[in-house]
Amino acid sequence: MGWPPRASRADGRPRWPSTESLARVLDVVCSGFDDFAAPIDARQGAAAPLIGFAQAGRDGYFDDAGFPLGQGCEEVRFPGLGTETVYALEISGDSMEPAYRAGARIIVAPGAEVKKGDRVVAKTTGGEVMAKVLERKNSRTIALASLNPDYPTREFKPGEIAWIARILWASQ
Repeated sequence: MGWPPRASRADGRPRWPSTESLARVLDVVCSGFDDFAAPIDARQGAAAPLIGFAQAGRDGYFDDAGFPLGQGCEEVRFPGLGTETVYALEISGDSMEPAYRAGARIIVAPGAEVKKGDRVVAKTTGGEVMAKVLERKNSRTIALASLNPDYPTREFKPGEIAWIARILWASQ
């Protein structure tokens, strides 16, 4: 049987089961409402803590692998995560316009592999946190570019970068 139910009323609209009908069906199949709603929860995704860039720049806010310590004050739902640990950052500034405007939310995956051309969040050993594009990474240089042409590419020695994490998704 597909969803929504194919049975219809005299006016042609779908006939939706009542909560009492659902309760009876779940009782007959020895299941609870949590089992019934699980596919809906899975589509909505896991919750990721939301961190503002002002918070992200504070010393001690991230561990050495790029994961936030503690929780954000708000959570963002992101579908299809599986077991991957992610968090959300809220963009401030205009260096990544037009793709990411101030207030946009990005989902960051510290455990994901990063390669040239990926949009990333990086933290310097000096505590600066930035959203950029990984332009180049080798044994001598890490080059991080802005999407906004008003901002120059920034180059760092590998020892000046604490961590780099891949951006998986952005709200628009």
